[in-house]
Amino acid sequence: MTNPLTGVRTTASRRPVSALVSLVTLCAVSLLITGCPTTSTTPPATQGGTSTVTPPATTSNIKAGLVTDVGGINDKSFNASAWDGLQRAGKELGIAVKFTESKQNADYVSNLTQYARGGYDVVFALGFRMQDALKEVAPRYPKVKFAIIDGDAPPLPNCAAYKFREEQGSYLVGALAGLMTKSNKVGFIGGEQMPLIEKFQAGYAAGVKATNPQAQVVVGYAQSFVDASKGQEIAISQMGSGADILYHASGNVGTGVIKAVAAKGTGFYAIGVDKDQDGDAPGRVLTSMVKRVDTAVFDVCKSVTTDSFKSGTVTLGLKEGGVSLSEMKYTKKDVPPAVLQKIDGLKADIIAGTVTPPTTIGP
Repeated sequence: MTNPLTGVRTTASRRPVSALVSLVTLCAVSLLITGCPTTSTTPPATQGGTSTVTPPATTSNIKAGLVTDVGGINDKSFNASAWDGLQRAGKELGIAVKFTESKQNADYVSNLTQYARGGYDVVFALGFRMQDALKEVAPRYPKVKFAIIDGDAPPLPNCAAYKFREEQGSYLVGALAGLMTKSNKVGFIGGEQMPLIEKFQAGYAAGVKATNPQAQVVVGYAQSFVDASKGQEIAISQMGSGADILYHASGNVGTGVIKAVAAKGTGFYAIGVDKDQDGDAPGRVLTSMVKRVDTAVFDVCKSVTTDSFKSGTVTLGLKEGGVSLSEMKYTKKDVPPAVLQKIDGLKADIIAGTVTPPTTIGP
């Protein structure tokens, strides 16, 4: 007869023992190749994406999945901050957490769907580009909670949107740059030019002008959130023109900005964004405009575990702790106390409503 696993014809009546041994051996090999039925620590394969997870010791039945934008989980910025928040939820809340990286915009629907269809309780969509994908996927899975960061959520009871007042934090780092520049020329480097990134630019430029009306702000856009070499190129150009402090809002492009500033050395500073990037080049990153995407992700997970999830839009600024300056671990000693006091005063004014940073760039 023919072995169904190998297609090899054998005669059972002549060699029963060897045939049995062969079958057992082949089954064992097959199990080694295909894997025993265990709980996977990697989400299902997705179109154009790869998935990774650091599983916690779960004490809850809740499962949370996160879909990155094309910047990827290792952008040291927006996506990485979200994953930090999800990992914290895994550790502190005992939930199961996973992420999937999107390699292109076309991956968004399939990546969101894999989690919704896979029994996940809450799914995170990172970035405004996932708005349309979320509108397509969320109505199909009304029992699954969805949260989008930096985008608009559809008006559904299972959807929430978290946004940030980036202009407020950017105003403060701009004010700091205006007070710390020696050349009266500072730079801004954005990823792709769009209203969201222009909020960073607008706040930054206004902050610079508030503390140093004579200072010039030079602006460059990489038209990418992933091309670090482009960030490095723009940074070198801006420093060559005399800018001595460069603020980026550009995702992984910013790694190139920081690298260029670090190479330039004493007398030049970068300003990080989203995560605390001060440690990426100790002493050369003046401060970071920290955007607490991690806290937003954690809070959503907590609301799901306590059955207190709320739909709608939440906007977080200085008052809510949604944006802030980093602790300036490596540079605070280089900043005069009067400058730090000025920044603290401006922060208080923004929270009180007496100063309102702009959200759009001027003509």
